Amino acid sequence: MSSRLLRTKPVGAMAHDANDLTDMAEGSAVGLAKVLTTVDLVSLGVGSCVGTGMYVVAGLVAKAMAGPGVILSFIIAAVASVLSGVCYAEFGVRVPKTTGSAYTYSYVTVGEFVAFFIGWNLILEYLIGTAAGASALSSMFDSLANHSISNYMITHLGTLRGEDTYPDLLALFIALLVTVIIALGVRNSVGFNNVLNVVNLVVWVFMIIAGLFFITARNWEGGRFLPYGWSGVMQGAATCFYAFIGFDIIATTGEEAKNPNTSIPYAITASLVTCLTAYVSVSVILTLMVPYNLIDGSAPLMEMFADHGFVWGKYVVAMGSIAGLTVSLLGSLFPMPRVIYAMARDGLLFRFLSHVSALTHTPAVACVVSGTLAAILALLVSLRDLIEMMSIGTLLAYTLVSVCILLLRYQPDEQTDTHQYGDDVDGLKHQDVGASDTKDDQMLIDGADGDGSSSYHTGGNQGEGDDSQFHTGHASLLKRLLGGHYYTLRMRLGMPDASARPTPTTGRTVTRCTLLLFLMSFLLWSTIIFGVEQGSGVGAAFSGITAALMAGSMAKLMITILQQPESPRRLPYMAPCVPFVPAAAILVNTYLMLKLSPLTWIRFTIWCIIGESHSTSAGVKGSSSTQMMHHVKIIRHSVVLSDC
Repeated sequence: MSSRLLRTKPVGAMAHDANDLTDMAEGSAVGLAKVLTTVDLVSLGVGSCVGTGMYVVAGLVAKAMAGPGVILSFIIAAVASVLSGVCYAEFGVRVPKTTGSAYTYSYVTVGEFVAFFIGWNLILEYLIGTAAGASALSSMFDSLANHSISNYMITHLGTLRGEDTYPDLLALFIALLVTVIIALGVRNSVGFNNVLNVVNLVVWVFMIIAGLFFITARNWEGGRFLPYGWSGVMQGAATCFYAFIGFDIIATTGEEAKNPNTSIPYAITASLVTCLTAYVSVSVILTLMVPYNLIDGSAPLMEMFADHGFVWGKYVVAMGSIAGLTVSLLGSLFPMPRVIYAMARDGLLFRFLSHVSALTHTPAVACVVSGTLAAILALLVSLRDLIEMMSIGTLLAYTLVSVCILLLRYQPDEQTDTHQYGDDVDGLKHQDVGASDTKDDQMLIDGADGDGSSSYHTGGNQGEGDDSQFHTGHASLLKRLLGGHYYTLRMRLGMPDASARPTPTTGRTVTRCTLLLFLMSFLLWSTIIFGVEQGSGVGAAFSGITAALMAGSMAKLMITILQQPESPRRLPYMAPCVPFVPAAAILVNTYLMLKLSPLTWIRFTIWCIIGESHSTSAGVKGSSSTQMMHHVKIIRHSVVLSDC
């Protein structure tokens, strides 16, 4: 059981040619279509978050949490997203041919149990995001119709609970319609997405230019910029973080991108910069046009023009709202079936969910199942309740990706890249079934050595890529920052020289330090939030001393990691300043997770229990099935070789 929970998926198994049938769903003769360009990925990334972030989150946070300080909340959330985004970008290059995003990344690095844990929660976040997008669109149409839609529903269908919660049939219809669009094919989905993004861009430019005629600096004066203090800004940042999930959808499209090695890093960077620019500019205009306490909670950008008598401007913004929320809905629904498809293909969900349609080249069954569940959720749960349940799985997934980068950077190449699936016919001349079984169950956390040659060449051989325009290794960056002090610092910290190579022993050391860093980050922020911030007197002082000691211990762990040799492998893109950037991402993400409401943590726990019970019934059987199919393929290829 321990072996199965901690075994990792070979990196080389996901770096084969796009025409290799081993990367396709079992029982299916077709794979996903490779049609997405860099522009398409940027459009998907921007569209998936700008709609909800700009038209819903900006006004919500400004009114209830941070006031005009929402600008700072977006900037802080963007910094946290950038820290995780560079880690996602490296993994997108390191494992380019994947559909499961953080699920696949953690499967490659940490093991099957953590991978299922992350994938299960990503499904929930996309499910909630899709339902919330459908509900937001329904509310937008209801607002334009002067609430006649909701009044009709309440009159003829009644309420579910309370006076304002009713069965939202319009949200159900919207979710099902978008499901059909997604299932018809990735090319059709992305084309529709690009058209809506153009509309959204035009309306955004209109809002900025037209809003300049109505702004007043009085809304920021007299302590009004931070009416809820820095605590409100940080609480707002935890909510705003969900508005930066664009690079997550980009990372799920590795098997459908034409050139994932370059497209994914470019698209992630461009999406984050574009989203931050849109959020900050809109927040500035909104809070300068309307006092924060008078902002409309349901349609803030529409009503800010109506408050100044600019009525037709309201309807222009309404067009952008519909386009933006629709494309955001597409962005939530698009990656969900692909994560389900990846997990089902690996045997961790029911096998039928991995079916790929020969007509549309999309995971059609996963699309229909996930879209139907989202539609039911949109029908029965109000938008307010959905918004409270969004962020924790996303934050945890981003944290695990940062952990994975730390682990992979300090492992010997034999650990991560020497695994081979039996589908490589040339490699089978030097490989037997028994050796394949041993390698397939090899665990990174145990530090076992592989003995085969690498089947993963995406990043080039040792020493290659140092002069690549994408390379941003931490050594060259620190040299530029520190100048002549760089080598003195290396000596004092005990950092290894350039010729040192990682070993299984040093890899295990980094694994232990990284896991301790991950756990201690939760303990540190729990002590600060619940002991220092909310405490008083002696209790707060004791919590402060405890937090300082834990911070010192974490610094010691960082120094220990720095003292271990790093893998010499060079990739077209590498996260800068490792281990500092991944460690900072872990710290920021865990802090934002602990700022979420208790209701979110209760929901998170219940969902994990459901997933755990499901994994015992479907996951173990699927894993055995996957392993059996793997051996059948090895035998089949061996027969072909003997015939030749």
